[in-house]
Amino acid sequence: MNPPPPEPLSLLSPGAPEAAGQWTRLPYRDGPRFSASDLPLHWDRLHVGQGLPAPAQGPLAEGWAHYHSGEFEVAAAIGLAHAPEGLALANQATAIYANYLEPRESVRLALFKQVAERATAQLANEPDNCQALYWQAYALGRYSQGISVARALAQGLGTKVKGALERVIELRPQHADAHVALAAFHAEVIDKVGSLVGRMTYGVRADTAVELFERGMQLNPLSASAAIEYARGLLMLHGDTRMAEATRLYEKAAHLDPADARERLDVELARAGMTD
Repeated sequence: MNPPPPEPLSLLSPGAPEAAGQWTRLPYRDGPRFSASDLPLHWDRLHVGQGLPAPAQGPLAEGWAHYHSGEFEVAAAIGLAHAPEGLALANQATAIYANYLEPRESVRLALFKQVAERATAQLANEPDNCQALYWQAYALGRYSQGISVARALAQGLGTKVKGALERVIELRPQHADAHVALAAFHAEVIDKVGSLVGRMTYGVRADTAVELFERGMQLNPLSASAAIEYARGLLMLHGDTRMAEATRLYEKAAHLDPADARERLDVELARAGMTD
């Protein structure tokens, strides 16, 4: 089967009924579960894409255990309660929840804006905080997809996303997720404005996108998210001429063994894409 067209995907249908203010629960109850005490044993595998140091035992360790177990709302609340140290947890839990599980588009966009605003405020005091830079870029990128990439570019959001991700890679060259996100940015812009305008106005190139995708997957070969983004990127850059390669990437993602709730969502997303 072929993967779907390169539009952003969701595991839930827009407009699915949900009580106002309530976060949708993870729909899978058979995924990995973590406690604060056993989290250090799995930390390096869970955070290979970012290189985030493990927290000391205490509330933040509990919060990260909730996050990796798929309890995103609890994790976000704990992170916010222990700001600024907990902002990385709060932003990650909120952004990942919004991206995969929030069915209401207005709420989804509002959550991305919250993450971007929190990260931006943190960067005012810590301009080289890699987690703040990355989650600012992630949230603005997803928000841009929600309002349309063309509109977001006109608002100058693209420059912010690109600059933040480039700074993350400069500060932390092993940050796999930033490589993949920057690659996806190059591909999205080229898809929306064309290679010539993209290169002259935004400094994006198709060959750079592929290099960044390859580097990201080299740094984190078990990332289903990276495989999905690479597949989407190939279709945006080259269309059906790279369909076979995109299909192989989707198949790889669909058959990976997820290490936590977020990876389970990625694997399910790949499987859903293969059956559409």
